[in-house]
Amino acid sequence: MFLSRRVPVLPTPEEALPGRPAPEFPVPERHTVLGNPLLGPYPEGLETADFGLGCFWGAERKFWQTPGVWTTLVGYQGGHTPNPSYEETCSGRTGHTEAVRVVFDPAVVSYDQLLKLFWESHDPTQGFRQGNDVGTQYRSAIYTHSPAQAEAAEASRAAYQRVLTASGYGTITTEILPADGRPLYPAEGYHQQYLDKNPAGYCGIGGTGVSCPVGVAPAEG
Repeated sequence: MFLSRRVPVLPTPEEALPGRPAPEFPVPERHTVLGNPLLGPYPEGLETADFGLGCFWGAERKFWQTPGVWTTLVGYQGGHTPNPSYEETCSGRTGHTEAVRVVFDPAVVSYDQLLKLFWESHDPTQGFRQGNDVGTQYRSAIYTHSPAQAEAAEASRAAYQRVLTASGYGTITTEILPADGRPLYPAEGYHQQYLDKNPAGYCGIGGTGVSCPVGVAPAEG
């Protein structure tokens, strides 16, 4: 309780925990809901997207429930510490945020549609928190895997900012950065598909109620 009163601050690379050259724990082979491999190999033609939107338990469920998503994987991304543990990440001394990797079929669900789900599933104006969850590991983030993803993410942020501002919300704090050089380190096995294994488990995911004007195909004519 006392720690929650501190203002979270991202560590510098020099301040971050040293981590380790290899993971300390195994990752389950397959997704408990979708049945597909968590770590690959992934079929040709699928694409990858990485999102941070608060506690990854509820965030992952949002995506695995989406038609066209082939598999999801939760982990730690955007920080400095290699192969961190959950406890290390939650200490605020790794620089990572809790992230969800989404492997999807773009012929079924577009990246724009995933962006719409991302924006509407959390409040991206809260900085280092989501609701009552406070810490750098809960910050909003998009890590892009191509120039096209980066362009789409930036455009969606601008579009959502306009409607959020009109609805009385503040400035979006979501970081949009290349996934290259920011690997996603898979989380411990018990975190993978947590809410499938624990249906009554904690889910802190909640949006603003403001619709995001991306991911909807324009009418022809």
